[in-house]
Amino acid sequence: MIDFAGQTAIVTGAGRGLGRLYALDLARRRASVLVNDLGGSMGGEGTDTSVADQVVQEITAAGGRAVASYDSVDSPAGGQAIVDAAVAEFGRVDAVISNAGIFNSIPFDQLSPNDWRRMLQVHLDGGFYLSQPAFKVMAGQNYGRFVFISSSAGNFGQPLEAHYAAAKTGLVGLSNVIAIEGAAYGIRSNTVLPTGFSRMVTETVGDEKFLAESGFMRAIRPELVVPLVTYLASAACEFTHRNYSACAGRYARVFVGLAEGWLADPADDPSAEDIRANIDQVSDTERFTVPESIVDEVLEVCGRLGISAMPGGAEVAFPAPSTA
Repeated sequence: MIDFAGQTAIVTGAGRGLGRLYALDLARRRASVLVNDLGGSMGGEGTDTSVADQVVQEITAAGGRAVASYDSVDSPAGGQAIVDAAVAEFGRVDAVISNAGIFNSIPFDQLSPNDWRRMLQVHLDGGFYLSQPAFKVMAGQNYGRFVFISSSAGNFGQPLEAHYAAAKTGLVGLSNVIAIEGAAYGIRSNTVLPTGFSRMVTETVGDEKFLAESGFMRAIRPELVVPLVTYLASAACEFTHRNYSACAGRYARVFVGLAEGWLADPADDPSAEDIRANIDQVSDTERFTVPESIVDEVLEVCGRLGISAMPGGAEVAFPAPSTA
């Protein structure tokens, strides 16, 4: 059994839906859980502290350890308060599941700057505001696990969701850098693209008959997402810098591949016409790599050109995290 005994997990958006299920499974596996939820609507309106309290009661009634948090991730103070509450109550932070979010559907040509900013504020800004103070705690422990809940809406696209798609895919970039900088401190960071029957689905579809009768909706019961998230949040997960999809019991890696492409002669000055002439090779995906960082891309191209990317063979170094 994957066991979280002696570990503390923070789960945001843990009062309902998938977040609640993540929190319950971690607690069942003996994690001490910080259950964070503002208790608002799917669109982000209102608050209700009883939403987080009810999950805490479920956990403690089963003999687990949990405490509620009602702070919003959408400000630096809120993110810091969530981490501080976990440390004050349980003494450490071992896993963070960044799950809090809002959702609405708006055609791109009707999307207002306020709609755009609000979505990024909760998902992307919130991911940063939460993860930075948690990263500092984890670095001091030389151990930590981040699981950012991204979305196929951004990685693959979904109509009416430009703001949501951009915010969720931004979390992939955030996770990638945390993975690189955190590696020296035993910190692993990965993302999950979940498909699960939750409040987001029911409030978006709105057709109760379809929801009741749809075989697909039964197939995407949210419990099927939980095993992947739990594994990535555990010490059993030793890899980092990856993205995974969970959909109807199918678990698969999602990756950005870099094709071999067309390499212009170093003696030439390529033009748009050259791109047109070689577009098939530029676009071919038959041979590809999965870079672990931007450095990998540069080194691969330099290798093909027969030049050195770093004078004197210097290595890329990352600064130690500040504890201030």
